[in-house]
Amino acid sequence: MIRKSSSSFAVLAIGAALSLSPVFLPTAFVGSAQASEIAVTVNKQVITSLDVSQRAAFLKLQRRTGNLKQLALEEMINDTMKLSESRRVGIKIPDSEVDKAFANFASQNKLKPAQLNDILNKAGVTATHFKNYIRVQMAWGQTVSSRFRATGKMTEQEAVRKMLEKGGEKPSATEYMLQQVIFVVPAAKRGQIMGSRKKEATAMRARFNGCEGTREFAQGLKDVTVKNLGRVLAPELPPEWADMIKKTQAGGATGIRETEKGVEFIGVCRAREVSDDRAAALTLQAQETGDKSGEALAEKYLKELRDKANIVRR
Repeated sequence: MIRKSSSSFAVLAIGAALSLSPVFLPTAFVGSAQASEIAVTVNKQVITSLDVSQRAAFLKLQRRTGNLKQLALEEMINDTMKLSESRRVGIKIPDSEVDKAFANFASQNKLKPAQLNDILNKAGVTATHFKNYIRVQMAWGQTVSSRFRATGKMTEQEAVRKMLEKGGEKPSATEYMLQQVIFVVPAAKRGQIMGSRKKEATAMRARFNGCEGTREFAQGLKDVTVKNLGRVLAPELPPEWADMIKKTQAGGATGIRETEKGVEFIGVCRAREVSDDRAAALTLQAQETGDKSGEALAEKYLKELRDKANIVRR
């Protein structure tokens, strides 16, 4: 047995990167594959008895107690709704990001991905189920964050009130002028050309020296799109890009990322501190969000989805 921390797998915090704590990883074989039948449908999406069995084995790794089969069923229902909602709002996690998170977790446990894959299979969880779990956590975190940004905007009047409560101090925020560079990869060709497109994007990113000449340089490349994103304040940055952008100096470019569109990087044309009313409102809103429980916000969102869902138990 590989014995690490006794803490359970940590779920994704809103807007943060996936963080999975080390757990007890058993090496004993749990059981052979079993016949699978429909256990429940959620908005016509099928959850099988095998899905439930694998999640129950996963809960056992977390040292959860109680009726694991029932807990597993409820988690699978929730995960199905979370992933469906994430896709509805346009959030999809590329396989490469899931594989990276899987490899990082293996490294935390001083394992190679192949070793972790073998251990999970023998534990009855399977690597595929664990990766699906990772994908849901990453997608749901971004979805909840996006929901808050869309519905939780603080008005300028509210910002003034908050500033008065804080002694009249107007908070500032970093304002970025950004440029998005996309090396387009058609879905049908991802397996064939993704590697070569990553090399092209890496080469262009290494030569990036400000936003002025990007379009001209991209004209000599095939299927490359350059978009000026305009003024973006730090609290508005997409969670999946925020850390990379904040670490990039003006005139530089972030690292590349594989996305649904292909391979992308963001050029930081300019960065400066501003303290106008809009910046103050967004900064105060971000501070308030940090003070509130992210779990409470996510739970409210999930309850709304469950209330509207058509759940048929077999």
